[in-house]
Amino acid sequence: MSQATTPNALRATPRVPRDAIVSRARSGGIIYPFIVLFIVLAVWKGATFYGTTNLLAILDQQSSTLIIAAAGTMVLVAGGIDLSVGATYALAQVVTTKLVGSMNPVPAIGIGIAVGLGVGLVNGVVATYFRINSLIATLAMSFVVGGLASLVTGGNLIIAYSALGFANLARTQFLGVTTAAWTMIGVVIILAIVLSRTIAGRYMYASGSNSEAARLAGVRVQQVKLITFVISGGAAALGGIIDASRVLSAQGSNGGTTLTFTVLAGIVVGGTSILGGEGAVWRTVVGTLFIAMIGNGFVLAALNPLYEQITLGGIILIAVGADAWSRLRATG
Repeated sequence: MSQATTPNALRATPRVPRDAIVSRARSGGIIYPFIVLFIVLAVWKGATFYGTTNLLAILDQQSSTLIIAAAGTMVLVAGGIDLSVGATYALAQVVTTKLVGSMNPVPAIGIGIAVGLGVGLVNGVVATYFRINSLIATLAMSFVVGGLASLVTGGNLIIAYSALGFANLARTQFLGVTTAAWTMIGVVIILAIVLSRTIAGRYMYASGSNSEAARLAGVRVQQVKLITFVISGGAAALGGIIDASRVLSAQGSNGGTTLTFTVLAGIVVGGTSILGGEGAVWRTVVGTLFIAMIGNGFVLAALNPLYEQITLGGIILIAVGADAWSRLRATG
């Protein structure tokens, strides 16, 4: 990157709302519905909801989703989108599970993550250097990768019940919290710091906010976007491996569209703009947990899961509409 490019030169690049109220809503709006929902569920279901067992279970179950969503936030902030995370999750999962049956879990996990990084690299190259819209590029890649995952398994469930060392990645507990959750916390904190506190993060905001202006300022926009796709692929692989470690089995059809939808829902509901240049990892965490609490509430209330699907669809429409409205206010 050009030596003339400094963090100060990029501070003005991301869009800044003129209205202070709009700015406040965009930066922390998800906090308010999150608090309201938590209070409602706590009053309605009492300790069944807010008890340590249930809350830690939510955190553990959402570990993989949070890792993938945190990385996906970087992709959207930089102006892209990754629809292949579900397929990458499944491919890394089956590759790793198959390998742990014949080798030490550590190199097997490393190979699985490398598979995800490779998928992310291909996504980045196709979307940036070949200039194919990232939505189309990653959607096509999801079919390719999903097919590879099915080929690896031969359509069967791969089990690794004898690889007890592999289970330590997700099942071991420290201070009552599983290693899956601790891994998630560490990864999310690192990605949050990179996006919000480093020059690389500022380059991501600049690339998504106004790629041409960023390029003229000396930012290597293509490389920045490519890096976000690689990170997203690696995160999807890690998420898949963690879930495989939890159940010591994997399936080629695991994840897919449902996981991709859940991840994107958490990112968008958290306030990250689908148009790029706006977002934060901490908001994505709150948005993902907000959706998880809704699902948990439906389970505790024994309600029809179809109502949950309808509710989530409505919430996403509201989130996208709110983003469009706030951008209109910011530029109007």
